[in-house]
Amino acid sequence: MNQHARLVQLDGAMNFRDLGGYRTQEGKTVKWQHIYRADSLSNLSRKDLQRLENLHITVDCDLRSDYEQGMAPDVVPATTKVIDCHVYPDEDDVDRQVRTPQPLQENNYLGLVYQHVILNEHSERMFQRVLAELLVLPEDQALVYHCSAGKDRTGMMSALILSLIGVDDDTIIRDYLLTNELYDFASGRQLPSDTEVGAMVAKMNLTKGDGPVMRAFLDTIQDSWGSTEEFAKQQLGFTDRTIAEFKAKYLTN
Repeated sequence: MNQHARLVQLDGAMNFRDLGGYRTQEGKTVKWQHIYRADSLSNLSRKDLQRLENLHITVDCDLRSDYEQGMAPDVVPATTKVIDCHVYPDEDDVDRQVRTPQPLQENNYLGLVYQHVILNEHSERMFQRVLAELLVLPEDQALVYHCSAGKDRTGMMSALILSLIGVDDDTIIRDYLLTNELYDFASGRQLPSDTEVGAMVAKMNLTKGDGPVMRAFLDTIQDSWGSTEEFAKQQLGFTDRTIAEFKAKYLTN
């Protein structure tokens, strides 16, 4: 088995991916087998649970709504802690924008949704919860965060993590768009090999499809705070020291 495969092959999830291997603008690399992003974890097989144990995944941050969590609860190993991190505000949550959003193209509806999320007080608190878990995660353990399809809420969480540690926007958008490729691939045959996944990422056109959606998300952070690091300091309780600790923890030369 390739220990550095982007896509983790599971029976009950088709979009379970390792966030490792991406290069930062400073030439460092995101560590493999520490941070995972996924779609729903409610249909995992017994074999899947053993795979998660073998990957030392001890924290599961569920980004779905309370309703989704109740209707299809996660099936994870007994050694894995499940944490409620529902990104979209539920009925009893504070649904308040921290800043006024900038106008987007009229046809970028999903971009407007993403913009609303990154400027939302409750959503920011849930992003903070995931990052806080990553900061204290032991070196020999791993964390997974997920929503239902592993695209929107999971995509935004991934973008924050990758941007915070210095991965460029185009790489972040390619990682985001990989979900579409995987779903299209699965409709015709089995999931692709890691070599095929790499080829998919390399050929993605960032200007079509959902590319502008994630671009709007990243641009909103840039326009509102100047950088993801500044966003993390002003909105998520990070400091220069904790940002440096986060980078040291999840990057390698």
